[in-house]
Amino acid sequence: MVRDEDIKEILDRLEERYPEAECALHHQNVFQLIVSVALSAQTTDKSVNQVTPALFERYPDPQSLAAADPAEVEEYIRRIGMYRTKAKNIVGMAKVLVADYDGKVPEDYDALVSLPGVGRKTANVVLSVGFGHQRIAVDTHVFRVANRIGIVKEKDVLKTELALMDRLPEERWSRTHHSLIYHGRQCCDARKPDCENCPINEFCEYINLTQNEEAKG
Repeated sequence: MVRDEDIKEILDRLEERYPEAECALHHQNVFQLIVSVALSAQTTDKSVNQVTPALFERYPDPQSLAAADPAEVEEYIRRIGMYRTKAKNIVGMAKVLVADYDGKVPEDYDALVSLPGVGRKTANVVLSVGFGHQRIAVDTHVFRVANRIGIVKEKDVLKTELALMDRLPEERWSRTHHSLIYHGRQCCDARKPDCENCPINEFCEYINLTQNEEAKG
């Protein structure tokens, strides 16, 4: 595990390497954000950004999406994975927003995760990016990178999130979430991590273990 005294240096270096790190999903308001994050499950942000301009032009608010036929919504998002389920979910989400929240996205975790298609990660992203709360949303990149580096050592997403909250300063949760995602995309690849050019390689548990195995071999 990475030592507590090295955490700040790791976070500082990641922020210095990725000063542009922020939510990559294009959105103009919190409604567009929650729809985009819900659509991003098991697909890339790039793919979502390709379909949402036309989707939001046709359905600019919860009221219009709530009145939509899911089959029609499917045509706008057909290029992304699980599009049928996602179309049904975002229409269902919009219906609940209109019926229970006056067409507004609630600024409350329990309310968010009660919406169709909204899980823990989506709720945390909305609270962080949409409302400015300090949150850590654990996607595949955050899960892989945090455990590979050795900041945490957990076997599932929820335990990783809770462990990161315990180890990282709360005022840096949201920023670290984005830094870890960018690091996972641009350097710490799942199959071929670019360890030689990694800004935090001297702290990384994965590199240390790899070097020790090479030395033994």
